[in-house]
Amino acid sequence: MKILYFHQHFSTPAGSTGTRSYEMARRLVARGHQVLMVCGSYQGGETGLSTPFDAGKRCGVVDGIEVIEFDLAYSNVDGLAKRSLTFITFALRSVALALTQQYDVVFATSTPLTAGIPGIFARWLRNKQFVFEVRDLWPELPRAMGVIRNPFVLAAMSVLEWTSYRSAHKLVALSPGIVAGIVRRGVPLDKVALVPNGCDLGIFDRTVPAWRPDGAEPTDLLAVFAGTHGVANGLDAVLDCAAELKQRRRSDIKLLLIGGGKLKPVLQERATREGLTNVLFCAPISKDRLAGLMAGCDLGLQILADVPAFYYGTSPNKFFDYIAAGLPVLNNYPGWLAEIIVKEGCGYAVPPGNAGAFASALEAAASSKEALRAMGSSARRLAERDFDRALLSNQWVNWITNAETPKSITGA
Repeated sequence: MKILYFHQHFSTPAGSTGTRSYEMARRLVARGHQVLMVCGSYQGGETGLSTPFDAGKRCGVVDGIEVIEFDLAYSNVDGLAKRSLTFITFALRSVALALTQQYDVVFATSTPLTAGIPGIFARWLRNKQFVFEVRDLWPELPRAMGVIRNPFVLAAMSVLEWTSYRSAHKLVALSPGIVAGIVRRGVPLDKVALVPNGCDLGIFDRTVPAWRPDGAEPTDLLAVFAGTHGVANGLDAVLDCAAELKQRRRSDIKLLLIGGGKLKPVLQERATREGLTNVLFCAPISKDRLAGLMAGCDLGLQILADVPAFYYGTSPNKFFDYIAAGLPVLNNYPGWLAEIIVKEGCGYAVPPGNAGAFASALEAAASSKEALRAMGSSARRLAERDFDRALLSNQWVNWITNAETPKSITGA
């Protein structure tokens, strides 16, 4: 079977961003299927292709995956207009491939929501099997965050969301809240599979050489946030905690923010202005380097802005990287991940907007390294039992490749 796979932000582990599509595509190839991955150029991502672009694209084979990369640079620091134009251009170029390539199944993964457009065309104009993977609920999340307020834009996004869901033969959701959101749009539950982000147990292994950045002493408690520094991440909560720890004179607790994003310069400026020397900033690094860094850390920080739509509607890569690395996790918002952390005893769940509780949890972690190590062991067991990428990817492949054509369009 040949799968035409659309993911605008595709990356191999050589990049510093999520690798779900790479791992899933490799699993498809290992099961004897062909994969044509279509993507753009994502800041922090590495497609594995290095030849010059020709006529707006370049092609090659990466670890058995055929890749077409469009010359469409994208960064989280781009303005809304530029990002929207990049999304739409990628969708239109993808439609051209969906209408001309030979394949059996078209698979598209968001974000952005426009990723579903080539699948819609493939379904209705070529009678192809279409599977749509939903990583975030749009327009619910941008509406809830207030980043998009134009009623016409929100209405257009809602129509595209509904059309994508109803055009797909099957859907993949990454969290319980996303499943519920899809079903609320009228999609039968039996058409939706829950396959959350997974743990790359082979990459994040405590046996890799550990290292710490400058500024973190061997005796310090080092808590790490590894991800985008954007509006959705609410990283001012980390700096609020740092200010509280400074007031408590806990110079032995360091907070490490690793990654990039639109708000990183703002956060750095605030840390400098307030003399928060207990906050360390690090540029994005590859997964292999990140594994060694996490082996040198004591705790992972799962931080998001206090937006109720996030509570059950997200499946953050970083959480699964933390537990794969055997790191306890401190989570600062309610929802399904906080519930897992409490149930499994693999970290701390603190209320949003409470710098005191955040700081107290870190002090508790620093005061008992033995208890912290036990939480880390629980985290790794959770990763192996419930979120092993190898197990989840097999479920995903079975769902993708066993799609049957509904009777309503057979022979159409």
